[in-house]
Amino acid sequence: MWVYEKKLQYPVKVSTCNPTLARFLIEQYGGADGELAAALRYLNQRYTIPDKVIGLLNDIGTEEFAHLEMIATMIYKLTKDATPEQLKAAGIAPHYVNHDSALFYENAAGVPFTASYIQAKGDPIADLYEDIAAEEKARATYQWIIDLSDDPDLNDSLAFLREREIVHSQRFREAVEILKDERGKKKFF
Repeated sequence: MWVYEKKLQYPVKVSTCNPTLARFLIEQYGGADGELAAALRYLNQRYTIPDKVIGLLNDIGTEEFAHLEMIATMIYKLTKDATPEQLKAAGIAPHYVNHDSALFYENAAGVPFTASYIQAKGDPIADLYEDIAAEEKARATYQWIIDLSDDPDLNDSLAFLREREIVHSQRFREAVEILKDERGKKKFF
C-alpha cells in the first residue's frame, strides 16, 4: 500500500540542545491536534467517505505519519545531549523519570494520548469540517512554537510543517465543495 523512502519528508536540523523547545514540540507528537491524531483520524474516516475524496484522506493521513517522524526527529535532536538538570529545568523531568529519552505519545503538559482525540462522525461533510479545524489548529500551534523558538534551523522545518497544514486545510475545503455538489444531484440506479 505504501512505499517507504528511508528519509524524512523535509530535512530536520537543530542548532543546539533545547529541552524546553522539545517539550513544546511534544504537543505535535501526542497532543489532541498533533500529527498522530491527524493521521489516525484521516485514515479512519476514509472508510466512510465517498469515493470521490477517499484518496485525499489516504494521501494526507499518510503524510501526517511523515510529519510525525519529523517531529520525533526534532524532539530527539533537541534532547539527546541534555543533562538531567536541563530536562528538569525544561519541565520534562517527569517524562524522563518514566521514559528516559524514549518518545511517548503525550501532550506538552504530559497528558497521555487518548483515542478520544480521533473524531469520526460518519457524515462526510461534518468529518471534513472537523479535518479543516484540525489542520488549522495544527497550523496555529506550529506558528506559536516558531514564535517561541530562537533556532533558525529548526524554524525552517517547522515552517515547512506549518505550510503543509495550510495545504491540507485547502485540500479538505476543496473536498467539502466536491461533496456539496454531489449531495444535491439525483442518483440513478
